[in-house]
Amino acid sequence: MMGSSTFEELESDGSECSDDVEILVNVGGLRHIFCGDILNRYPATRLAELVNCVSGGYDAIFSVCDDYDPGKKEFYFDRDPDVFKCILDLYYFGEVHMKKGICPLCFQNEMEFWRVNLDLLDDCCKSLLSEKKEEMEEIAVRVQTILDDLGVDTTESRWKRCQKYIWKFIEKPESSFPARVVAVISFLFILISSVVMCVGTIPELQVEDSEGNRVEHPVLDSIETACIGWFTLEYVLRLISSPNKLHFALSFMNIIDALAILPFYVSLILTHLGATLMELTNVQQAIQALRIMRIARIFKLARHSSGLQTLTYALKSSFKELGLLLMYLAVGIFVFSAMGYTMEQSHPDTLFKSIPQSFWWAIITMTTVGYGDIYPKTTLGKLNAAISFLCGVIAIALPIHPIINNFVKYYNKQRVLETAAKHELELMELHQGENRHGDSGHELHGDMPEREGKSIPGWSSSMKLSHSDTFIPLLSDDKPYRTRLQSCK
Repeated sequence: MMGSSTFEELESDGSECSDDVEILVNVGGLRHIFCGDILNRYPATRLAELVNCVSGGYDAIFSVCDDYDPGKKEFYFDRDPDVFKCILDLYYFGEVHMKKGICPLCFQNEMEFWRVNLDLLDDCCKSLLSEKKEEMEEIAVRVQTILDDLGVDTTESRWKRCQKYIWKFIEKPESSFPARVVAVISFLFILISSVVMCVGTIPELQVEDSEGNRVEHPVLDSIETACIGWFTLEYVLRLISSPNKLHFALSFMNIIDALAILPFYVSLILTHLGATLMELTNVQQAIQALRIMRIARIFKLARHSSGLQTLTYALKSSFKELGLLLMYLAVGIFVFSAMGYTMEQSHPDTLFKSIPQSFWWAIITMTTVGYGDIYPKTTLGKLNAAISFLCGVIAIALPIHPIINNFVKYYNKQRVLETAAKHELELMELHQGENRHGDSGHELHGDMPEREGKSIPGWSSSMKLSHSDTFIPLLSDDKPYRTRLQSCK
């Protein structure tokens, strides 16, 4: 595209460059004309270098742009024209906004190419970029976890390898078919234990002991003991095989597991040893209180249900909305209970004896429960009850929509992350197959990839490669590869 132009012509062109000279830029087939003074507002950017780069010769020009036409004095860039329109906002408005539908990571790469500082990106767009980075890091961690599960560390001892196998077998049902069977059995034990706990309270199924007290049927006790045995074995194996014992002990779900089995053993100890230390009545009361703690077993279902886990995370991310709901209800309960107490004092048979007692009426009215144990009898009291009912419906309905959105958003995000991690592994395997096909005339490499001493059977080192747009630093050890995983186009 240089034609027969000489270096002297370039110098003569460059001598005319100043803040008043117009710069013709072609980005992705779209032409833009800029004044030098506008581009010099941000001299550290790539566009600002176009003002004086012509005087530096061909090397200076091609260090800035992809091509140059000296006849038209036009600079060519093979970049995304839609993103470039967003970059132009910097020179006219002093900040950069990312348009909807553009991948945040691709937009960041474009800003780095045009040498625009990320601090100039608007705060609303920075949040999208940070969310996408966190999502990519989580996908990379999942892929790394799968690769680690597939790998075998030949440098570790036999006990360490056995420990990892037990942990994967119990903690990760998706790792193998036997692991899925064990997860299903554990799920059934949780259901059976919960059903036995409920059925054991039916008087017709209870029997009398030697002292005439009604206790659970021996068959139900035997089933309960079998369930506790399974829970104990599962907990001990998970504790022994856990890579981080402290983190395991402080995990919320593991605390639930401990609370599900401890009451049984404490009750057993009190039954045999408690009578010598305290009165029999106190022992029975303590045992009864501990048996109530068995309801904690139902929370073990969250370990085997992604829906319950998603609900938990959605509630944790909706603390602000839940706090707003409680604040609305608290204000309404206080106001309507005080008004109800005042309005009902004129009635001789009033059920509103005090304002704290009226709190109960306000709670069951605003939450649309209405037990009917306390109710207004005067006309003004009934009018107050109707208003409190309507206000309660509105107060409860307002924060529900954001909570539902958080649940749907987190649930969809988890599905996308899981699918993306599996897709990345498929791309790695596909690329490995392409390399084998390309090297069909040569002997395939038989050595396996090593990452920190780990070898993955059947996976060559090329499996860390795939055709892509962006780089996941967590999945490479030596040099950056690009993966289609992070491209949102």
